[in-house]
Amino acid sequence: MAAAGIPAGLVWWWLAPRADFRITDAGPVVIGTPSNELLVADDVVFALVLSVAGLLFGAAAWFLRRRRGVATVFALAGGATATGVVAWRLGELLGAGPTEEQLADVGARVTTSLTLGSPPALAAAPFMALLAYVVAVLYARGDDLGRTAATPAGAAVDEPADEQDAALPDERPLPDDRPLVDVPPPGRPSS
Repeated sequence: MAAAGIPAGLVWWWLAPRADFRITDAGPVVIGTPSNELLVADDVVFALVLSVAGLLFGAAAWFLRRRRGVATVFALAGGATATGVVAWRLGELLGAGPTEEQLADVGARVTTSLTLGSPPALAAAPFMALLAYVVAVLYARGDDLGRTAATPAGAAVDEPADEQDAALPDERPLPDDRPLVDVPPPGRPSS
C-alpha cells in the first residue's frame, strides 16, 4: 500500500493551489490575486486525496475474503499510514519552494512551495480505510465475516445433503416448539 503514496503524492502536487510571484528589485510581488485560503488549501487537498485513497483501501481489503479479521485491520491502518507518509514526502519534494538563486534573479517568476502545515491530515487515509472496512463488517451477515475457508490441496469438499443444510446457519428455520429466547416464563423460578 505504501506504493500507492506515489500516485497520491503526484495528485496532491498537481491539484494543490499555489501562488506565483515575480522577483523585483523591491522583493517578490504577487502575480494575480491569490486566495486567502491558500495556506490551508494544501492541507485540504492532501486530506481529500488521502481520504479517497483510504476509502479505496478499505473497500479493497473487504473484498479480499480470505484475509478478513484483526490482522487485516492492523495491516490496513499501517499501510494507509505509509501511503500518507510517502505522498507527503513526494509532494513536498516535487513542490519545493524557490532556491536562493531564483529569489536573487530579478525578473524571475517563482512559485510558493507545497507544504503540509497540518500533520494530522496524515490520519485521513487510515481513518477512512478503517471506516470503510468497519462499515462493511457491520453489514456482514455472519460472525465469520463472510470469509471463505481455505481448502487444502487434494481435500474433499463436503456437499450439503439437502437445501436446508445448504442455507447459512442464521437462515435456517427454527422449529415451532423452540422458544426464541431461553428465559423461564414469568412466575416460574429458573432452575
